[in-house]
Amino acid sequence: MKLFFLLAVNFTALIFLPARLKAQHISTISGHVKNINQEPLMGNISVLTATDSTLIKGTSFYNGDFEISGMQHKEFLLKLSSLLFADTIIHVRYQGQAFINLGSIIIKETKTQLNEIRIRSHTPLIRSNPNGNVEVNVANTILAGSSSVNEILSRAPNVIVNEGRISVFGKGDAIIYLNGRQITNERMASIPISQISRIEIISNPSSKYDAEGKTVINIVMKSNTMEGLFGSASQQVSASKFAGADFNTLLDLSYTDGKFSMTGNYGLLTGKNREILYTIRTRPAQDDYLKSELTTDWKRKYNNFSNFGFGIQYNKDPRQYISLGYSGNLEDLGGTQQSKNKIISNQGTSFYSSNLAKDEVRLNHSLTLNYNKILDTLGSAFFVGSQYSRFNTTVHDLISETNTVNDNNIYRFLKNDVQHQITISSTQADYTKAFNANRKLEAGTKFSYAYTSSGTKFLIAENGGDFKPDKDLSSDFNYTELIPAAYLNYSDVINNQTKYGFGIRGEWTSYSLKTTVGGGQVIDDHYFNVFPNLFIQRNISEEFKLRAAYTSKITRPRYQALNPFVIYQDPFTTIEGNPNLIPEKVHAFELGANYKVFDLKAGYNYTLNPLSAAALRGEKPNSYVLKGINLERDHTFFTSLSSSFNTKWWTTVNTVNLSYSKSIDHQFSFVTVTPRPQVYLYSNNTFNIHDLFKVQVLAWYLGDRYYGLYYNKSRSTVTLGLEKNFFHNSLKARLIANDIFHKSNTAGNYGVGQTYIYFDRTLNTNYFRLIASYTFGRLKNTVYQNKQTGQTENSRAN
Repeated sequence: MKLFFLLAVNFTALIFLPARLKAQHISTISGHVKNINQEPLMGNISVLTATDSTLIKGTSFYNGDFEISGMQHKEFLLKLSSLLFADTIIHVRYQGQAFINLGSIIIKETKTQLNEIRIRSHTPLIRSNPNGNVEVNVANTILAGSSSVNEILSRAPNVIVNEGRISVFGKGDAIIYLNGRQITNERMASIPISQISRIEIISNPSSKYDAEGKTVINIVMKSNTMEGLFGSASQQVSASKFAGADFNTLLDLSYTDGKFSMTGNYGLLTGKNREILYTIRTRPAQDDYLKSELTTDWKRKYNNFSNFGFGIQYNKDPRQYISLGYSGNLEDLGGTQQSKNKIISNQGTSFYSSNLAKDEVRLNHSLTLNYNKILDTLGSAFFVGSQYSRFNTTVHDLISETNTVNDNNIYRFLKNDVQHQITISSTQADYTKAFNANRKLEAGTKFSYAYTSSGTKFLIAENGGDFKPDKDLSSDFNYTELIPAAYLNYSDVINNQTKYGFGIRGEWTSYSLKTTVGGGQVIDDHYFNVFPNLFIQRNISEEFKLRAAYTSKITRPRYQALNPFVIYQDPFTTIEGNPNLIPEKVHAFELGANYKVFDLKAGYNYTLNPLSAAALRGEKPNSYVLKGINLERDHTFFTSLSSSFNTKWWTTVNTVNLSYSKSIDHQFSFVTVTPRPQVYLYSNNTFNIHDLFKVQVLAWYLGDRYYGLYYNKSRSTVTLGLEKNFFHNSLKARLIANDIFHKSNTAGNYGVGQTYIYFDRTLNTNYFRLIASYTFGRLKNTVYQNKQTGQTENSRAN
């Protein structure tokens, strides 16, 4: 902690050193773009570095006039792009003037149709920005061959996907945004991979993002700016020795005509998947000795996993639009769950086996309505949007058991009937006032409402008898939550060298929870939290930048984690929610430096009431319940070094991370584990072989983790991908060998309540996948601009 404090003091002193003598550089550039008929044009303008064409700044122009200020460069490229003319690049050098006016720039229009143009470019797969954020390109990269958002994230640098949780190394759990709006994990399942443009990993989100979670992962969808019909069809076939095969069909279509644009998509996944969990629970005390060896094998069958969506947008003029969108997904899950448990105790040896015939259907819907208006050419804007989502889950599982105790077999059948519903609605309004290219004020409000209810009925038939209700396993649950919030952000630049921003967000939370478990519980509360944040960046030179950030966040338990309904494994093992969970709060500090292609960061997170999980002893002898818990606190220190390198034929991104975590708790009688540093290595390489095909090699290694109360075994993966284009890029063929050595499985141990627990989870990550994607349609240029669905929302995420 002392070392971190000294680093922070030195860093702050460096930032606020008196400004150097004014350097010789260009700070502002302006001009007027028009055609040969002297008519003003519309389009986009980008300032790129002269060395590797990295984006420095960008803006749009509507009446031909543009101005970009707040720069500090002696040389750069000015790129003009529009559907009205071919891309135009101007090389600008410093010639004694800090303020440059290029005057009139005459552009010759082109009439070439897009389907007649061959574009040869090498899109960087991953890019680290000076502010510490990371952009992962998906469209037109080998990542487009993924079958889910989770799979894409598992291949992104610093992102850890483990047992359904998504986190960023050193930072903690992430919340998911779609085009600048927060979504649930259920909504994420309906996102079509074919329409994803890029994914932004925002390590220090400002106050305009919900205070939930430590980091933000924003999924940015593609947008169509040209008139006409465009679509794509993709077929994926995956084969695994461990799980079997699955088939994934993806279709999407977009159409633009005048001021109207429409999009639609459909995806269908069928086939098989598999997961095995091996657990050993040991109580070594002689008077209470127990050893349980439990193996649970989930053989899942995707009867029908569909996602579908439709959207329409009306562009009243180039500066305002209104859009309506619907998305949904259906998950019809079958298959079996087989459990075998051998228990050795002072009373003897017993065997318990169960076979569960899975019958689970989830049907989710989401409806969004957005209005956006650009108020001026500087970027001032007003946005208001509303979203309504409904998630329905129905479970009808039939369980057959065979229990052998003292050589006597006991047979019984169980029925598990569950009705689960979640309703979420939210409305938000955002206002952005841009005073100039650098100074900006943002303010907004949001109101969200969530209601979830479930009814679980367990029926048991002993030795061929009639089914009778089991009150211990059955339950009813209701949860209501209201969260009104407001935020304010301000950002500016000092002397064209120091960029800073600060903000504050206030959230008032009110909730009520009712459950019949434990004789009935009613829990309600309300509280108000304030979450400040601060960001500052100092440009020492064009290639060397320093930054510092502080953010405060909250992570509320998932609705399912609060629900104490039972997920049944065997007579002595269940997974249950915990209605007594409370939110965790974190204070995060980070220092960073960006030099050329290198990005270095170091940080410290202090977490109160961190959310975790453990297998705790149940009410019955030899029974255990896996449930979420709150620990006391957690300290995490981390450092990370990333670099990227691009050539015409090779793109590589490499990351080396080191973290040290210590979790502390005195409530659940954990066995203390001496903390040790954990290493994380990541390398992603794409090779363009003579423009014939692309090869991607991805590998990561996550070392052993000792963090005070738990130990996680090291794991790693190596993935190889090949991509080939045919028929002028209309047809793409991809072959992926994922997790070649099958080393990404999770394993570890911990001790709690006089019980030592070892776990080893094997997932279906070792497979081969063949993908064929075909794009079709004919697009044409139009004088009407800004047809991007949700484009302004996307900019709000930057």
